[in-house]
Amino acid sequence: MKQRITLKQIALAFNVSIATVSKALKDSHEISISTKEKIQEYALQHNYRPNRIALSLLNKKTKTIGVIMPSILNPFFVKTFSGIEQIANDKGYNVITIVSHGKLDKEIASVNMLENGLIDGLLISLSEETESKQHFKHLEEFIENAGPIVMFDRISDSVITDKVIVDDFNCAYKATEHLIKTGCKHISVVSTLKNVGIIKLRINGYLKALEDYKLPVNKKIITLIKPEYDFETEIKTMLDYQDVDAIIGLEEFSAVEAMVIAQDRGYTIPDDISIISFTSSDFFKYTKPSITCINQHSVFMGKTATEILISKIEQPQDADPVFETRTIKTTLIERNSTKPLVIK
Repeated sequence: MKQRITLKQIALAFNVSIATVSKALKDSHEISISTKEKIQEYALQHNYRPNRIALSLLNKKTKTIGVIMPSILNPFFVKTFSGIEQIANDKGYNVITIVSHGKLDKEIASVNMLENGLIDGLLISLSEETESKQHFKHLEEFIENAGPIVMFDRISDSVITDKVIVDDFNCAYKATEHLIKTGCKHISVVSTLKNVGIIKLRINGYLKALEDYKLPVNKKIITLIKPEYDFETEIKTMLDYQDVDAIIGLEEFSAVEAMVIAQDRGYTIPDDISIISFTSSDFFKYTKPSITCINQHSVFMGKTATEILISKIEQPQDADPVFETRTIKTTLIERNSTKPLVIK
């Protein structure tokens, strides 16, 4: 295989600086035409290929962004990443993606690795442990030493940076209100997540809707299932011992599994129990029955977060920092797992 030549070797051959070679290869007007032609021909003959790491050291930019997400199995994050990658590609940026699996230690190690000159900025959705332990030093140090951060979906108000969120309180309120207006009175919320800010906001929105419509709160059907507990057993116990005529799954797994378990127990969906799920997975259209869901517009969230991050990376170094929290509105998609509205 023909050995590739480096910028440094080309510079030595012509007795010029590496910066001059780089400019010549980029066809810069700062370099004379004859010098450019000689350097470009020499580079072609000697199989030169750009070394991204060397260029990043020269230009002080890597043209790469990092993404840290709690999960890649959750369709919400898959769609969010699709939006991230679309904008990154359009803007000429590469993407390094890491999954924290909900663990603080993995998140810290990932941020520390990326901080070492690999990326120009970071997109992050916090792990459950990060939120529960309220540990954010690694993020603050990244902002101070490495570049901007944009948080998305799972965020913390303790970190001063840009954020993109879903209107979790109001969309949970509207989902609960929709069920109430279809005649449901015993509405359960189910989740496998507990120490996550978005879950708390969704439960608060649910409780506010019950309060406004003067429905009693039954804490025994607010089911936040710990990882060490068996999901099926918890749902079966709730259905066997509590009055439930609707379930809001605060994430996709909870909604689908709860519906399957209810059907196995002999309940008809939606006549006996209505189901609403957060996030809008494509396969919800094909379940039996199809599932009513809250579209959080995750692709748009990914695009929005990436546009904000790249704008921060490319702004002048002496620009005054101005941070924003962008809230994305949601849409309730009605399907066959909920009853039609009651007309009075």
